[in-house]
Amino acid sequence: MPLASPAPLRSYNPFVVLVHDLLDERSATVSFPPGETRPSLARTRRFADDPLSLLLESYERFGPVFTLRLFHANAVFALGPEANHHITVSHASNFLYRTSYFRDLIGFAGDGLLTTDGEFHHTSRRIMLPAFHREQIMSSLDTMLEETSAALDSITPGDTIDLYAFTRRLALRIAMRALFGLDPDGPAARSIDAAALFEQTLSFYARDYALRMLRGPFTPFDHQQKATRTLNRLIYSEISRRRSTGKRGDDVLSLLIDATDESGAALTDTQIRDEVMTLMFAGHDTTTSTIAFMFYELARRPDVVERLHAEQRTELAGSPPTPDQLMGEGLPYLEMVLDETLRLYPPAWIGPRRSIAPFELCGHTVPGNAFVNYCSWASHRLPDVFPDPDELRPERFSSEAKSALPRGAYIPFGGGSRTCIGMRFGQFEVRTIATLILSLFSLSLPDDFRLSIRQMPTISPAQGLPMVVASRTSP
Repeated sequence: MPLASPAPLRSYNPFVVLVHDLLDERSATVSFPPGETRPSLARTRRFADDPLSLLLESYERFGPVFTLRLFHANAVFALGPEANHHITVSHASNFLYRTSYFRDLIGFAGDGLLTTDGEFHHTSRRIMLPAFHREQIMSSLDTMLEETSAALDSITPGDTIDLYAFTRRLALRIAMRALFGLDPDGPAARSIDAAALFEQTLSFYARDYALRMLRGPFTPFDHQQKATRTLNRLIYSEISRRRSTGKRGDDVLSLLIDATDESGAALTDTQIRDEVMTLMFAGHDTTTSTIAFMFYELARRPDVVERLHAEQRTELAGSPPTPDQLMGEGLPYLEMVLDETLRLYPPAWIGPRRSIAPFELCGHTVPGNAFVNYCSWASHRLPDVFPDPDELRPERFSSEAKSALPRGAYIPFGGGSRTCIGMRFGQFEVRTIATLILSLFSLSLPDDFRLSIRQMPTISPAQGLPMVVASRTSP
């Protein structure tokens, strides 16, 4: 007997969804928080291009809870420690993921962890948790070292590389091997360019809102679905191979195939595909962005790089890092740099929700069935929480300073029961890749490079990240 799938949305037609949103808004029984509630294409365009400045400006004008009409509907934003804690922890049961703006991910990710709620979500998370236990993560170090070393061997000092694209391919290979037991050099994987297909699929979410509503041949949605179908073939072929051969491992895919709930219900191939696609996306995309943004900041702060090198000389003494060191215990300054990078550039920059019942937050009422969003990117840049918020200051995350932060102030991976299941795996991977890069190379930015950021749905460098490579031993 298969595990029951989540209930479908009222409609998957974007124009019907738009009408439902407007009707839901009109049925509100309490008022929306103050803000900009008149339709405005300029505001919608600004949010698509530069949401951070718009949200911070609105915070200054309206306070921590405010309303912005974006495209067709009112969206409530809640910024700051109190709001973050309310949505992710203390009142999390009053919010849904599936009918929030995360519904746009269903066309790609299906009914995975990011797009489900309730018992189905809890059961899926429970099934996968063993693959993310500390010991299991530490056992993946050899795979990470092997893949990272092989990738770095392809770099020649003097080259200019796109670090973002380089890391996407590397992180995807690591995720395929360490999380799913897939051979990235096997026939099925070699027949496609999985990294390029993920880039093609996710770029849909960086397109104009109106263009994303279109369906039919040659539309952005059609472009995304073609890439998704190709990725599906890779996943379904591996599910079929595992079922027919009985081959299993300690990876997530094996856990999903063999899992049952308390009644003995198992996951269908489609349900397994949805979870694998979600984790394969999340398992490499956040690492890719974090490495790119970390080395962007380091290229502008040679003093921080020198402290990282000094830590490597002291703690590693020329030896490969150990699992214990990379779990965040043996390289404390690298850990502070990682935490500060995630403060400045949290990959999952926004937490969309849909309220169930009306509620009050920071002195304002919010209707039920409203779009409600916390935003870690904006909350992490509030000067009343993090002084000089745009500056890279790793010392903000010394053990003493970190323990003094208000609850809800720092949420790069969400919070509460919906904290990212792969958080520790991702941090472990970033530490590994960063440690090896720092031990071998010095990376600098071209003189004419200017960073621009896109949201698709994680934040990433819009034009990639070109970096000039030099050997650590050369000038």
